[in-house]
Parts: sequence; structure tokens; C-alpha cells
Amino acid sequence: MYLLKRYGLTFLLAMLINIFAFATAKAQLYSFEFYNDTFNIALDSSISIPQKFGLNTESIANVYDKLEKGNYQPIIDSLISYKRKKQLNDWLFYQLIRKTAETISPKNQNFERYTLYKWFFLGKSGYDTRLVITDNRIIMYVYNDENIFDIPYVMMGDKKYMCLNYHDYAHTNFTSMPDTEMIGIADSKKAFSYQITKMPEFDPKNYSERKLAFRYGMKDYHFDLKVSPEVEKIFKNYPGVDFKYYFNIPMTKETYGSLIPLLKKNISNLSQKNGVDYLMRFTRNSFLYENDIENFGKEKRLSPEQTLLNEHSDCDDRAALFFYLVKEIYDLPMIVLLYPTHVTMAVQFNKPVGKTISYNNRDYTVCEPTPQIKDLPIGKLPPKLKRAAYEIVYAYEPENKKGVL
Repeated sequence: MYLLKRYGLTFLLAMLINIFAFATAKAQLYSFEFYNDTFNIALDSSISIPQKFGLNTESIANVYDKLEKGNYQPIIDSLISYKRKKQLNDWLFYQLIRKTAETISPKNQNFERYTLYKWFFLGKSGYDTRLVITDNRIIMYVYNDENIFDIPYVMMGDKKYMCLNYHDYAHTNFTSMPDTEMIGIADSKKAFSYQITKMPEFDPKNYSERKLAFRYGMKDYHFDLKVSPEVEKIFKNYPGVDFKYYFNIPMTKETYGSLIPLLKKNISNLSQKNGVDYLMRFTRNSFLYENDIENFGKEKRLSPEQTLLNEHSDCDDRAALFFYLVKEIYDLPMIVLLYPTHVTMAVQFNKPVGKTISYNNRDYTVCEPTPQIKDLPIGKLPPKLKRAAYEIVYAYEPENKKGVL
């Protein structure tokens, strides 16, 4: 009787192990590094997309029907859970989805399959994403209601859809795209945002050191910045966004910690006006100037941290960095002035200095963060701009001063 119970229990355990093994065998396990963390997923065999399928609406509909009936929810739950845990904005969440699709189906092996996974995962995460099949190409769009430029889009009624994979079709003329059906995902209605309010934390060991130096008041100041190439990867295909968005893109923890505390220390004994002057000249004189066409071959706006990373930068990059530094250290009201060929800044002080710009019944002092032929002090515009027309494209108001004139 004892042996029967003993071997009966052993048999039962073996059965359970076999059942578990069978269930596990139905799912392919994947794991990859993502922003100093490990992300794990299990791809159930029921949502394995065939390696070959036709690039037409009917074939895509058949693939979608298979995925819709399959066990896809655990992957979606994992993606959304990680998004919430790490507080990922939509653009960074999309990078997680791209990495997931790349791990399951490498892009260079089967671009169409990789794109279908991206489309399905983003759509099932709630975003209104669409596919267009044209000229044997699979093009992916997502609904967006923001002021985004530099990337193609299509209108569907009164809704704008931005192209998410335009960079994969370098020689495609998106302005002459044929009027074809957009393939959507049921109940996916959410708008996708390009705003970034939180940067991920990268492994501190992967940061390198960049030395910067400039002179202020007959004294040389030196900085040993910690910078990471991972930041450039985040913005590789990032589009042109509204000034309010890209001026407020934060720095990563390591870069911030290597710069902001030192700047605060260096200006601790200066008046507010002289401290802002210090930040203006740091931004103006610590980097080499080069316009975007010469530097990148196209117009490109850099986030404040990207300006610290790059050897060269232009006026809008300097304006963004200067804005970020003044906001972090003094948190003063500021306006961004856009001229036909230049971008510059103006800051509101308790007592205006020199050239001011009037906006909403308040005077803002011009602060030029880009190198000029003459070394301009606070309150001086470049001579070529004195009679030029400008537009105020962004007005920043500190939280504790909003509504106060």
C-alpha cells in the first residue's frame, strides 16, 4: 500500500511536469535588455505570424484574424505593466514595442512580419494605429493630434495619422501616396503623443565623460559631463515637435547630476541677473557652432541633453539648452522668439535690462545664447534682428507664478 501511494504520487508529479512542459512548449520565451532593465515575454504559438504572407488587404486581414483569436493578452499586459512601472511616455513605449517586435521577428530578416507585430501590439495597447499596403510596401501610421512636423502624415476625415516607419522608405514620395484603404484594429482609439516628460535611467557604467570649458569674468570654468550614447538612440527617428515639447525634454539622471549641481555652485554668489548671464555664456561659448544642414544634412532640433552630447549645435539647440538651465536653476518666466533665420530667448527679471520684448503686459529681457560676431551682453539683440519680424512660439510660466501679473 505504501509503495502504491509512493509510486502513484510519483506518477502524478510526472504527469503534472509533462503537462507544464507541454504548456511551456506552446510559448516561445524571449528576454532582452531595455534601458538598464530586463524585459521578459512569452509568445504563445497561437499568435505566431507566418513567415510568408501576401502584401494585400485580404492577407493582412487573415493574419489579424489569427492574432485576434490567439492568446495575445499576456504580452499586452506585460507591455502596459512595464509602461506604467517605468512611467514611459508614448514615444518610449513605442521603443519598447519596437524592441519586442525586433526580438520576436528581426527586422532585417522579415521586415513585413516585424511591422505587423509592431502594429498589432501598439493597436492592442489602445492606440489608433493603421496600416497601408501600397506598391508592395507596408506602411504604418498612428493617430496624433499634436503639432508635429518633418514626417509624412495622412488625413482620414478630421483625424491626422503620422507615419511611424517613413525612415524605412528613404526614397518614397509620401506626398503622392495612392488613395488606399487604411487597415485598423477594432476598439483602438487612443491618440499617440510625442511628448517626453521623463527620460529612462541608463546603466551608469555605460556613461562616458565629456569635458567642457568656458571663461566667465576672467575665470576659466571646467566641467566633466557624464553623457550616454543611448540618448541619441532614443531620438534617432524622433520628429520635429512643438517648441514647448522639445524645450522641456528632461535630462537623464547621470547627466543632470554631473552638470546642474556644479552650475548652481558656480553661480551661488551671483545676483539673479548675473547668474542668468553666466548660464547664457556657458550655453553660448562651451560648444562649437554649426547649422543643421552642415551638421546633419537636414533640419534637426536637439533636446537639451543632445546639445551637451554633440560637438556642434545651432541657435535653436542653444535656446533649448539655455531655457532648460534657467528653468531648472531659477525657474523664471521666459518666451521663445522665432525669427525667419534665428531663434533666441527673453527672460523676465524683476527689473528689465536693455532690450526688452513686451508680451502680455510684461517686459522680457533678451538673452542671446548663440555666438555672434560681437559678444552681446544681456539685453542686446544681434544687429541684424533689430528690425526683423518675429513670432513668440512658446511662453513659459512657472507653476507658482501662473495667473500672477
